[in-house]
Amino acid sequence: MRDIIYMDNAATSWPKAPGVAEAMAAFMTQGAGSPGRSGHALSLQASRALFMCRNQIAELIGVSDASRIIFAANATHALNMGLFGFLTPGDHCITTSMEHNAVIRPLRELSRRGVELTILRCAGDGTLEAEAVRRAIKSNTKLVAITHASNVCGTLLPLAEIAAVTREADVRLLVDAAQTAGVMPLCCEALGVDMLAAPGHKSLLGPTGTGFLYVRAGIELAPLIYGGTGSHSELPDMPEVLPDRLESGTLNAVGLVGLSQALHYLAARGQSAIREHEQGLAARLRTRLAAISGVTLYGTGEGAPIVACNVRGIGSTEVAHILDASFGIAARAGLHCAPLAHETLGTLAQGIVRFSPGPFSTADEIDTVAEAIEQIAEERF
Repeated sequence: MRDIIYMDNAATSWPKAPGVAEAMAAFMTQGAGSPGRSGHALSLQASRALFMCRNQIAELIGVSDASRIIFAANATHALNMGLFGFLTPGDHCITTSMEHNAVIRPLRELSRRGVELTILRCAGDGTLEAEAVRRAIKSNTKLVAITHASNVCGTLLPLAEIAAVTREADVRLLVDAAQTAGVMPLCCEALGVDMLAAPGHKSLLGPTGTGFLYVRAGIELAPLIYGGTGSHSELPDMPEVLPDRLESGTLNAVGLVGLSQALHYLAARGQSAIREHEQGLAARLRTRLAAISGVTLYGTGEGAPIVACNVRGIGSTEVAHILDASFGIAARAGLHCAPLAHETLGTLAQGIVRFSPGPFSTADEIDTVAEAIEQIAEERF
């Protein structure tokens, strides 16, 4: 395979953390028991691996009770668990115009079932004042569901301030941390976050097919999926205890073994060091692109390590194709499953070219990307 400059870590991280592939292969080849389903050595080994992963996640996001960490297939699955499990007809939910379809589409379906929905319009750079959330709260408001950082342009929403508003109003808060878990510090209990969803395959550097939902004590969710839990099998209905109540069916043990290895790597390298590295690269690229005639940048330039741009006169998908075909640069173009965010940014018609460096990206790669965009803007490719 040709050399690739990978700038699509906001979609999925690559390469994965060192040791992830090896840990998964070892689990598959040396005994892949079913966790929580049997009492033999291989099953117990798998259960211990998942217990470790659950505790690693809890420590990462500032949660004292690891049983409140519910494994999911991805962030979309986790968000659906939180939204469909918590909201009922007559409830009011507040969200924003910067959300991914993983939030917007479930909420639109819930609105058809009788949930009242308010979508707060963010500013043209994706920002939102916490006061806008306060003003939108009504007597039947039950949930505020927000992204921590835009997957389109990286803009951060004021999580701490919004959490303070929801606590004061006795409204629950669900956070989509798909672009920040593993990069930004998250302390759910200290912040007062009630539910938080994240994938394992982005900044946590684990494999696809992994993710989680944190559910604060006192929050009761109806299961999204019903079935066997490996525990309380004598009950005709789903057990009340977590995580069992929300984890029907055999879990993706091999994927979670890989995620556990990735979390070991994150802890060893340090989340703050990774954040400094990625944000430094994003700032370097943004500075270089800002100096190129015909290039427009989006977002605040502060937040998740994402650089969003367009080249005047060339569609975003065409730019991404040229980057791939002529320069070996992998970037994401189009609407990024977030059409309302593009409407907010004014890019619904053309989309955006998104660059998202990762922990293994280099300054030389960033400079190559900037030079490629300059050549495209000047039609020298």
